[in-house]
Formats: sequence, C-alpha cells, structure tokens
Amino acid sequence: MPHHARTHSTPFGHTSLHGHGAHRAVLPPEAPVETTTRLRPVRERRTGRAVAVGVCAVLGIGLIGGALTGMWLAAAEPGAPTEPPGYTEAKDLWHNAPVDTLFPRTLAGPGAGPGAAARTWTRIVVAPDAACTPAVLAEGLLATVRPLGCERVLRATYTDATASSVITVGLVFTDAEAAVQSTLGQGLTSRLGRDVPPSLPGPGTVAARFGAEQRASWWLNAPTDLPVVVTAVSGFADGRRVDSPQPADRAMTSGRTDATAQSGLGHEAKNITVRFEQLLRTAVAPPPKDADGRTSRDGDGTGEDAR
Repeated sequence: MPHHARTHSTPFGHTSLHGHGAHRAVLPPEAPVETTTRLRPVRERRTGRAVAVGVCAVLGIGLIGGALTGMWLAAAEPGAPTEPPGYTEAKDLWHNAPVDTLFPRTLAGPGAGPGAAARTWTRIVVAPDAACTPAVLAEGLLATVRPLGCERVLRATYTDATASSVITVGLVFTDAEAAVQSTLGQGLTSRLGRDVPPSLPGPGTVAARFGAEQRASWWLNAPTDLPVVVTAVSGFADGRRVDSPQPADRAMTSGRTDATAQSGLGHEAKNITVRFEQLLRTAVAPPPKDADGRTSRDGDGTGEDAR
C-alpha cells in the first residue's frame, strides 16, 4: 500500500537555463510534492438519474451546453457502445493511485517536439487534489464537466530538460457515463475557444513565474475510453509575458515564426496530453499473464507477490 504524502513547505533554490542550449539544467527538489499518497475517499457515486438531471441542466449553459447536450443524448440512444475495459476503475484513480503513478517524476516524450524531436519532462510541482472550481479549471471546461459529475482535479507542473519551458498538466476526473465520454472529447479545444487552463506555479522552482500572463499554448482532450479530461498549458520558464496564447494545433502549424511556435510549446502541450492518456490506460490495464495463466506479479497463481 502506498505511503501518505509529506508536503515540503520550504522552498528550494534552483538553477535555470534560458533557451534550448547545449547544457542541461540542474533541477532542484520539487516544491510541494506528494510522492505516494492515497487521497480522500471518493464520495458516494451519483445515480444514473442524478447524471441525467445534470445533463439536462447543461441546456441552460449557453451555446456550449446546448451543443454538448445534443451529442450526449444521441450517445445515450440504443446501440451505444459498451463500457470500455477499465473505465469504472479509472474513476477511482484520483484517490487510489499513488501520485508517482499519475504524475511520474520524469516522463519521456519520444517525438514530442518539433520535427519529432524527443522531449523529457521532469516534475517540479504537485498540487493537492482539488474540487472542480474556477481556481483550477477554465470557465468553459468547468461548465462542460460540472453537469456530468466532476469528481476532482489533479495538477502538476513539469519542465523540459533545459529548464527553459514549463507545462502544467491537469487530470479532471468525472462521473460521465461511457456513452457521454465517447462524444465529449471530439474537438473539445476548438469548441471551448480561448479556454486556457490555469497554470500551476511553484515558488522556489523554475516555474516560480509561471502565472496567467505567461501561458503560451494549451490543449484539452477527453479520451473516449477514460472518464477523464486531460489538460495542458505551456509557457516559458523565464517569466516572459505572452499576449496571445495559442491552442496547440495552431502553434504547430508549419511556417509560423512567432516565439511560441518556434520554441515548440504547442507540440509539448499537445503531446504531453497523449502521454498522460497512455499512463492512465496503463494504470487500469490488467496485469499481463504468462503461459500458465499467472500474472507477472504472481509467483504461484494465487495473487500473492512473488517476493
């Protein structure tokens, strides 16, 4: 069973490099960090009736709510796909899985940069789990997921190998039924417009100056097989202000010469969401079995650890 988190309140010094130079940054210990924790017990699940009432409530939330509700009702019609494997288990990951499982200390991003360049991200800040509020979710996304039963929001901030860029990743766990989730993620970023996720700065880290005005590019996605919305917002670690943040697909457009596009911040914002979706799928996947039908962590087929 994972250990409870210990929050470090003392900020640490740091050394940062400006630009994607040839030297790797010396990264400090991360600030407030939860390494292996079970978070608060999940509250009683809403019934199907409550979810249905919530979906109907979306009708009153402007154009976004109206459009989404129409798709959700269509998805609920007979013949909708069955629930994907691990879907129900994924709803409890936010309090069952250790932080190091949900937010690895280091994360490889093969082909995640411009020209399919590799990226490696290091975790520097982890926030406690939070309720679904405007402090942790952008307005449009909050209005979209709240009627579905928004459970909790988990966030962490990473930096690249040169410590010249920072990126906040959010995992928004919902109580959406599988049929609703299958339509939720289709064009989510474009539907919500300039719905830039909040950043998560870290005092005493290279993300110390990563505020609202430093957000450069972002991406949102709701995988069809997980009851989660994954968000990412990237920026420069040197604290420079960005007047016009761009969705990742626009920042990745060929031929752009602005700093956000040239630095690959759009590539990082979009591709890191893909990596986190893969991590979540791995977390709920059944353990592999050997030729005798035993799982890889079973020594005798009884489910006991071989150690």
